[in-house]
Amino acid sequence: MADSHKNVYRYQETIAMMVLTTKKLKIEMVHDIVCSWCPIGYNNIKAAIDNLDIDVDFHFLPWELNPNMADAGESIASYFSRQMGWNEDKLIEYQKSLVATAAKAGVSIDFSKRTGYYHTRNAHLLMHWAEQFDKQNELNERLIKAYFSEGSDISNLTVLLNIAEKLGLDRQATKAALSSRHLSQELDKKVSRIKTLNISSIPAFIVNKNILLSGSNSVQYFENTLLEIINESISKQIPIEGNSKYPQLT
Repeated sequence: MADSHKNVYRYQETIAMMVLTTKKLKIEMVHDIVCSWCPIGYNNIKAAIDNLDIDVDFHFLPWELNPNMADAGESIASYFSRQMGWNEDKLIEYQKSLVATAAKAGVSIDFSKRTGYYHTRNAHLLMHWAEQFDKQNELNERLIKAYFSEGSDISNLTVLLNIAEKLGLDRQATKAALSSRHLSQELDKKVSRIKTLNISSIPAFIVNKNILLSGSNSVQYFENTLLEIINESISKQIPIEGNSKYPQLT
């Protein structure tokens, strides 16, 4: 009987993979560029996608942790002291733990260089601009390296334009876009959409527009969850979008 159950599960898993290869999943990641846990969640869900060998249409949605931060930014030490009441020892302990967790996910955080927090409106504008060129994933990875490993001020327009140019985007066109009212309005529409959803923290992942996965979970969690979403849909003979086990964004 046990073998029979295993065979049924393997059959369902095979069917699920067949569905995934013919019906592309859409995943939208709600993130902020200065969020320490976002690159961890990003690397883990991308590893799960690669391990499952599935085709995913992956996009990003903006979330600003510090929308009112001054242009000069704020030191991380000052930020945690003001926001959390942490002393230096508490902060160092947290940073050591964070660096170790990030390393396991393949993310490099260098706090000898990453010393400040910055507002991220300009970076999110660039992410939105890059979407039309199918460059969001590559840009996200370059921003992660620039900020977390190199300590770059990712609110600075010159820094962002240098990154965009290395990505193959036209520098002058990008500069004009980042200052345009139209691009700003388009980003605001995404911000407004996020405000209507049941999201209280980041990273968060929206699967096929209405299934919410929260947190920088493990690779195994993301693998299991994506397969469960498909398997449940098959067992109920309903479209992937109609899955009801996970939080619905309606």
